[in-house]
Amino acid sequence: QVQLVESGGGLVQAGGSLRLSCAASGRTFSYAWFRQAPGKEREFIASVQWDTGSKNYADSVKGRFTISRGNTRNTVYLQMNSLKAEDTALYYCAAKDFGSTVYRYWGQGTQVTVSS
Repeated sequence: QVQLVESGGGLVQAGGSLRLSCAASGRTFSYAWFRQAPGKEREFIASVQWDTGSKNYADSVKGRFTISRGNTRNTVYLQMNSLKAEDTALYYCAAKDFGSTVYRYWGQGTQVTVSS
């Protein structure tokens, strides 16, 4: 069982930046970030496949957010620039094993609040 721990959330003014980190207790195949705002469904933000480095982004964050791999296989980051009030949400790190289509592992989330 892989455990994921997010960090780096906080309060920031609109136009500012934050970097979220996700630390995994074991190796996985693919990582992703999701977010969920109050009263809304959970939304996919970005993903990275570890072996190839292939990345995907939601249109809502493309050009502003960057997902990256750390120096070890167990760390992933989400650099968030040009933050907007609508980016306010609880951000989750997720991971899945090779061959799986489902993100099986989830962190507890880290809160990002953007003030306008």
